[in-house]
Amino acid sequence: MIVTTTPSVEGRHIAQYRGIVFGEVISGVNVFKDFAAGLSNFFGGRSGTYEDELAAARTTALRELEERAAALGANAVVGVDIDYEVLGSDNGMLMVTASGTAVVLE
Repeated sequence: MIVTTTPSVEGRHIAQYRGIVFGEVISGVNVFKDFAAGLSNFFGGRSGTYEDELAAARTTALRELEERAAALGANAVVGVDIDYEVLGSDNGMLMVTASGTAVVLE
């Protein structure tokens, strides 16, 4: 499965458009991850805990996007956009959404 942010794939012709597909992940950040991130915030530096959580959520959202495209008979997703949001009263939830157009390439 080809997944790209561009509206087309160089050297390939889009034979069919199968529709818009999404992959969504909402991930909670638990108290232990929050504590570790708080230490990074206090002492400075990067929060590996949050970075790992973000990377895992993005990977899962893209995998879900690919699975939904394949279920429509597509072999590629073009125009992919990834959005990030924080949710919840204490901003303790992370939402990652990947969207794009499922297509069949020749």
